Amino acid sequence: QVYLEESGGGLVRAGGSLRLSCAASGRIFDITSMAWYRQVPCLQRGWVASIESSGNTNYPESLKGRFTISADNAKNTLYLQMNNLQPEDSAVYYCKYTQRQGKGCGHLVDHWGQGTQVTVAS
Repeated sequence: QVYLEESGGGLVRAGGSLRLSCAASGRIFDITSMAWYRQVPCLQRGWVASIESSGNTNYPESLKGRFTISADNAKNTLYLQMNNLQPEDSAVYYCKYTQRQGKGCGHLVDHWGQGTQVTVAS
């Protein structure tokens, strides 16, 4: 099992920045990718950023240039740097690790953290 704990959320004014962290523990191996998602009440969880085991990063077009995902494998920590935050960025942010389990090609299993609240005041 992989255990994930997010931190770094809080209240910030529009235009401000926050850096979220996601500390991983447990059986951290064969991780194929890591990602950040966010969710507001009554809506589906939306993809924010992802990073592959190769180091390649991906973002939705709408967030490119403002959000940056990175990982420190030595510390087993995933980060999300968020700049120029706007009220519409307010949400609970979740990290996700995708792990390959089983023999041979195995299968992919997603592990989620509990989330951290980000609130951007106008």
